[in-house]
Amino acid sequence: MDYVKKKRKVVQIVRRRRRRSLELIENMAIDEGGLARRLWFKFRDDSVFSLYTPFFVGLASATLHSETTFRHFISQDLHFLKAFVLAYELAEDCADDEDDKHGLRDLRKRAFGRLQMHDTFVREWGFEFPNEDISKDIATTKYTDFLLATASGKIEGERSVLDKIATPFEKTKVAAYTLAALAPCMRLYAFISTEIQGIINPDQDSTHIYKSWIENYSSQVFEEIALQNEDMLDKLSVSLTGEELEIIEKLYHQAMKLQVDFIAAQPISDQQSVVPLSRVHDFSKRHLTILCDFDLACTAFDSAAILAEIAIITAPKADMDGSDQTQLARMPSADLRSTWDVLSTQYTEQFEQCVESIVASERVEELDYERLCSALEQLAEFERKANERVVQSGVLKGLNAEDIKRAGQTLILQDGCRSFFQKIVKNKSLKTDVHVLSYCWCNDLIVSAFSSGDLNVLNVHSNELVYQESVTTGEIVKKMESPMEKLQVFNDVLIDRRGEGNKHLTVYIGGSVGDLLCLLEADIGIVVGSSSSLRRLGDHFGVSFVPLFSGLVKRQRELADQDCASNWWKPLSGVLYTVSSWAEIQAFILGSSKLVLRKISMATFWQERQREEDVI
Repeated sequence: MDYVKKKRKVVQIVRRRRRRSLELIENMAIDEGGLARRLWFKFRDDSVFSLYTPFFVGLASATLHSETTFRHFISQDLHFLKAFVLAYELAEDCADDEDDKHGLRDLRKRAFGRLQMHDTFVREWGFEFPNEDISKDIATTKYTDFLLATASGKIEGERSVLDKIATPFEKTKVAAYTLAALAPCMRLYAFISTEIQGIINPDQDSTHIYKSWIENYSSQVFEEIALQNEDMLDKLSVSLTGEELEIIEKLYHQAMKLQVDFIAAQPISDQQSVVPLSRVHDFSKRHLTILCDFDLACTAFDSAAILAEIAIITAPKADMDGSDQTQLARMPSADLRSTWDVLSTQYTEQFEQCVESIVASERVEELDYERLCSALEQLAEFERKANERVVQSGVLKGLNAEDIKRAGQTLILQDGCRSFFQKIVKNKSLKTDVHVLSYCWCNDLIVSAFSSGDLNVLNVHSNELVYQESVTTGEIVKKMESPMEKLQVFNDVLIDRRGEGNKHLTVYIGGSVGDLLCLLEADIGIVVGSSSSLRRLGDHFGVSFVPLFSGLVKRQRELADQDCASNWWKPLSGVLYTVSSWAEIQAFILGSSKLVLRKISMATFWQERQREEDVI
């Protein structure tokens, strides 16, 4: 096999891994239901930016100013409900099937009923509106205008749909488009309210000021409304073409973004918030240092397996005499695969045995950092021996530097990871540096993985492969093999920052046992991924794992009680925050681009909004 073919093989194997990952995700989405559920699954990360706004963190913590911010928020329901009623009516006119018309008529009646009962609901929630007409927000106007334009067959970037219609049957696509603009709104509020309801303690929060609103939108009745919208969207979309389904997806996503923008635009008057991190703290006087693991925190696959796959794919076949080998001698690909399988199995079994021996000791309720460090020494020795076995085996011998870089450039990163770092490094208002700390055997693989996203400014700290004329010798320059060595790099980074005389805030993002000490030593430790070993060891030594949103709600309450922003975050608190996606991390640190976080009086807000309306 010549060198060009080998390079093509490397690209092919990486692409196959990417396809398998995407197919898995698609299959998971299909299992969730029809088109509407697949669209929700695809764009669900957008909903996180609503949940992590000062508005909903304040609402969940019951610290939101009720007479200003919340009353303004629910006043906009009137405009949404009026637009819903009209949109359903227009969709019903376009529907061709009597069952569809009946379903849309029922949705319209439900929306109209909620509109008629709006004042009653608001009074039940403990609020009153003034007698004068309630004006419409800019963000509300953008969504309602978009919805009604869609229901009238006017799609942005397209000719009027109604102009193209030749038969009554074709009008049904307008009804489908309308439901695509409606369904995400219902699902978003059902999702948010259910998330908030899930962290409210029924015993402690019986007097929660927003309890009635939360229960209303997390109720089975509202869930049925959301499902009815989604079922109708699925039914109306059955006969659409591929091009028309693309329009459905576009409209759904646009509706979701407009709803997120509406929530982010809610004015927070005269009160502090814990989110987003980048706008709460004054980073003109403080430096933000973000440190992150690589394998399975940033990536979808472990880098060790990727390097082994490159070695196997580019290795000579058993029937080749090696006469064309001008580089280092290598074992045949079949032998390489067999050797790697043995190494991989041995690593997994011995790692699990090591963890079992550690958790056999007495469990503690509160963080015992010294005992944790002593226990991790066992893992450190295990990692060193495992790396030495890899070197002695020769599986990393003969890899071409270009093959490694090419594999890195096509490496699948976790959804949202690359875009988060891109936004961080491009944010001119932040004094930020980013460091990647990894056990990965190959620094070049990490560097090339981020190079395709204009992220060459990331600082990478990892082990390195030894090269001879751009081909690996099989040796590893061992710089980071244990949690203690990773912590030493972490501390060295902070020492350099302290030497510059800056106040600093540190965030560490990791997902493996090797990250445990760094996670605890950071001001904010965020656990991404689902490592059961990390959870078991942490829990055994008194580490608390708290969902990030729940933790922020608790801190918002503490902030309201103390009315002081000092000591929000500190190292060795014993608390680590868990997330299910990089979208949560971005929402927490950077927030939505549409976020309004000026602390202004409501009178000033209304004056500024009136000026905006006058301009429009």
